[in-house]
Formats: sequence, C-alpha cells, structure tokens
Amino acid sequence: MTGDGRIPGELRPGTLRLVYGDLTAADIRAEMPLITRIDRAHIAMLASRRLITPGAAARLIDCIDDLRARDFEPLLHRSAPRGLYLMYESYLIERLGPETGGILHTGRSRNDLKATATSLLARRRLRELSEQAVRLEAVLLSRARAFQSVLMPVYTHFQAAMPVTYGYYLLGVALAVGREVDALRDGARRLRFSPLGAGAVAGSDLEIDPAHTAWLLGFSTGPIHALDTVASRDGLLRLLATAAGLSVLLSRLATDMQLWSTVEFGFLEFPDRLVGGSSAMPQKRNAFILEHVKAQPGQAIGSWAAAAAQMAGTPFTNTIEVGTEAVSSVWPGLAAVLRSVRMCQVLVSGAQPVPERMGERARAGFTSATAVANRLVRSGVPFRTAHQTVGDAVRQALENGTAAGAAPTGPGGLDPLGEDLGALIGAQAYGGGPGAFDPAFRAAVDGWAGRSQWLAGWRASLAAADAAMTAEIAAVKRAGADQAPAAVPGAAR
Repeated sequence: MTGDGRIPGELRPGTLRLVYGDLTAADIRAEMPLITRIDRAHIAMLASRRLITPGAAARLIDCIDDLRARDFEPLLHRSAPRGLYLMYESYLIERLGPETGGILHTGRSRNDLKATATSLLARRRLRELSEQAVRLEAVLLSRARAFQSVLMPVYTHFQAAMPVTYGYYLLGVALAVGREVDALRDGARRLRFSPLGAGAVAGSDLEIDPAHTAWLLGFSTGPIHALDTVASRDGLLRLLATAAGLSVLLSRLATDMQLWSTVEFGFLEFPDRLVGGSSAMPQKRNAFILEHVKAQPGQAIGSWAAAAAQMAGTPFTNTIEVGTEAVSSVWPGLAAVLRSVRMCQVLVSGAQPVPERMGERARAGFTSATAVANRLVRSGVPFRTAHQTVGDAVRQALENGTAAGAAPTGPGGLDPLGEDLGALIGAQAYGGGPGAFDPAFRAAVDGWAGRSQWLAGWRASLAAADAAMTAEIAAVKRAGADQAPAAVPGAAR
C-alpha cells in the first residue's frame, strides 16, 4: 500500500534517504518495542470502548505479538517510503486485511503516538540515570564513612586552606549528587502525563478513554490539553538541563581527583584496572578515565543547546523540528551523563587515599592558621588584629624554614605549624564543618534512603502497570476468541 487519498505518490529514494536516513535493523528494533507497547494499550482501550470489535482486537494483538516474538524480523527488509510507522501499519494491513489492519490507528495520530513513545523512552532513560546516580551516592557515602578520619587540606584558589578529612570531602560531593537526583525527580513529574489521546493536535470526537491507556502504560493520567501535549517537549529540555548539571558536578570531582593523583600531590592512588600507560613513555600511569568524566558536560550541554535551538522559533503546534529533530538531539546528552555517573562509581570506589602525604601537606600548608587566629579572638583580640598577627607568624616561619614540632615562633610565641590538626578538625563543628560529620552524614543517608524508596516505588508502579496490561490483553484475546482465527496466517510456529 503506497500513498494516501490526498497524495497518491511517494518520496523518491534519494529524497527518502535524506529525510529518514538508512533505516537499519537496529533502528527498527529500538523503536518498534515502544510503538507496539503503545499499540497493545491502545487496542485494549478501543475494545473496551467498543470502537473496534473483540475479534478485530484479538487478531491485531496476535499479529503484533507475533512480530514482537520474532524480534520484528518481518519488518527488517521492507520499504519504508513514508517512515517506519506507516511501513509497519502496511504490514498489518497486508497480513490482516484493511478491515482489521486498517483500524489500529482509530482515534489517534502519529503526533500523539510519537509523543508517547518519546515519553516512554525518556522515562526509561530518566529512571536508569536516577538509579545509577543513587548508586553513586551510596558509593560516595560508603567511602566517606571509611575515610572519615583521613586528614587532608581543603583548597581554595588552589592553595591549602583549612584542615578537613577525605571522608568529609566525599560527603560534600554525596550531598551535592543527592540534590541533583532530587532535581531529576522533579523533572519526572512532567513525564507522568501520557500524550496518547491528544491526536493530531486537538483531541478526538471519538469516545476514546486516554486515562485507560495512560494506566496501562504506567502514566498517572492522560493529556490535559491536546495542543500543549503535542507541541511541547519542555519536559525533555528540563530533564537534559538537570542531567547536564549532574555531569558538571562530576567533572569537578574528576578535576580534583586528577590533580590529587599526580605525583606532585600524591594524595590518591588508583589501581591498575583504572589507569592506562603511554605508547611512548614507559613510566606513565595515566588516570585517563577522569578525563572522559571531565569531557561529558560538553556533550550534555551541547545537546541541550542543539535541542533548544531546534525548538526556538517554531510554531506552538506539532512540528518536525520539535518532535523529531530536537528530540533526537536529547538522547546523546543523556547518554553522556549516564556514562559519567557510571565511570565515577568505579573511580570513587577504586581511589585510595595516601594518608601520610595528605597529612604532611595539611601541616606544611599552615592549615591551622585560622584556628590559631580564632584562639586569639577568644582571648579578646579583634579578629583583624589576630589575622595580622598569625599572618606575620606564618611569614616568619617560612623565612626561618621552621618545621612542624619546632619551638614556638612568631609574635606572641605562636607556632602555626605545631597544632594538633585532628583536634582542630573535631573543633570545627559549627556551620557544617568537619567536626559535625555525623549529623551531616545521617542527613545524607536519610536523603539517599528517601531517593531509593522513590525509585523502588516507581519500579513497583511500572510493574503493576505491566501486570495490568498483561491481564487486559489476555481478556481481550478471550473476548475475541470466537471471532478470531485460530492463528495468524504465516505466524511463526
């Protein structure tokens, strides 16, 4: 079947390749599971509303299920002059005749079908990304607890600033990752609505039941406003922007880890499974995976910019620029963020701190200076005066080459190198400092548990929808058993 009532012709092969590209087996097997999942829900709804007969519904489902069981092999070498969906529909019509194969599209359009497939795919990608990010959060929390007491300097402007611990650093990153997952969770709200039922642009005058198909597909509700539903992909843009923010955060983690793993710092060591050598320099141990993590925001941000630019200036209605071109730009960005998250899981779990080196740099970097100034403040010295006094002591220590544990030096007998940094860290319990590690850790674990519970609830709701779909499809087949043939002609045995 080629053409349609209004346009009997079709695109020429060269133009077809320009518009649709070369439709590969991988393309078909990636998209058809989504389309046929939607079809099964749509057929069940049409049958329940008596818009198609039970026999026709059963025959359609049998033919679609046969295709799914055969991994869509019958479609792999068919011509698709007007795209994948119409090629697939023509197959159904050839198999079942126009009186059955031609009724599948009752009460819908390719516009709401495509929007629904996009939402299903976005939901899958969002769930996978969220699950992996929560796993990364767990890895960060586990390592934070394990290295809670490993002393190190924290840096500002690439200069040693104050004493903290490696576990405290990782806990801070874990808290930030948790906020990014919360933002992803907020982005999931736009994906609660099923577009199916919005039709081409203004709904339908057939008595369809969009809430029914929404339920079977695991959505909360059907479309509220048909035009908005087919015109908008703002949920995808918002999701990608949030994911890009997560990749930016992880690139900052990777930047620190790369710097700290250099010989010059020597704070971290990576096992052989996480480093690579050089093709020319035998001595090299390159933590190259960190560089991949650092690069992923470029893909994510670039994908967002491309999608936004493709949407900009388009009419507020269904358009190819928005529904096809812009959407196709989103997926590489989300994939890049997922790669970043998974790489960070193995990097954080594999990185081993070098406590001796970390402690040495914390002491040599005069990271106790602020605490020494605060001690003078407690004795009644104005902070600015204390700041000046301790700064003079640090300068004199450097000029004299004073080492840790040497006799007190500097104004007032201050010894900026002789402090017990572990005790100072314990005293930094105000304003979220490392001395208050336990309350912050408990808050982080509680947040992680809540996000894990959200994902478990989401998985359960989708499993319930799948079970409902299975039960309803079985009911449709039973209702059509007396009207449907025993088997679909040509079905695999």
